[in-house]
Amino acid sequence: MSMGKMIRALRGELGWTQLQLAEKLHVSDKAVSKWERDAGCPDVLMIPKLARELGVGVETLLGGNLPANKKDVGSMKRISVYQCPICGNLLTATGKAEISCCGRPLQPMKVQPADESHRLCITPMEDEWHVAFSHPMEKEHYLSFILEVGYDRIALVRLYPEGANEVRLPRLSGGRFFCGCSGEDALFRQ
Repeated sequence: MSMGKMIRALRGELGWTQLQLAEKLHVSDKAVSKWERDAGCPDVLMIPKLARELGVGVETLLGGNLPANKKDVGSMKRISVYQCPICGNLLTATGKAEISCCGRPLQPMKVQPADESHRLCITPMEDEWHVAFSHPMEKEHYLSFILEVGYDRIALVRLYPEGANEVRLPRLSGGRFFCGCSGEDALFRQ
């Protein structure tokens, strides 16, 4: 595939007009049209920025080989949780993902069975779950979140040091419970 055809295909996948791409690159829409018709090429210094805006690597853009996307229908059964060690941000993915936060790539938290100190006491109350735990909630060591994963949605409660040892979560169909601990890079499965 020529570079022009690739630029046109990638721009189309993103749903952008030639003018929108041109504005992102600070060039004219005529320049984008010229590239897409293979009547000219972007400046060498423009190619990395163009590749970044189109969401591909420079090698892919120059090589002309655009791999077809494989349909990866995510499943809540395969949910992965990522936690940023810098800001504590929590992210989830239901399929393969490359996730970063605060400029660092993140790896999914390792799932392991809950041990005695990370065990949750889950009690049904009307249309909610009452979740209690005995884990200490000290500044240096505390449960940082509780996560309920249902068939089609998640419920997440962030926890903070010196906070209460109980929370309420909505009852989700097929709910599975997890908790994260500030002292360990693991996701404890209930």
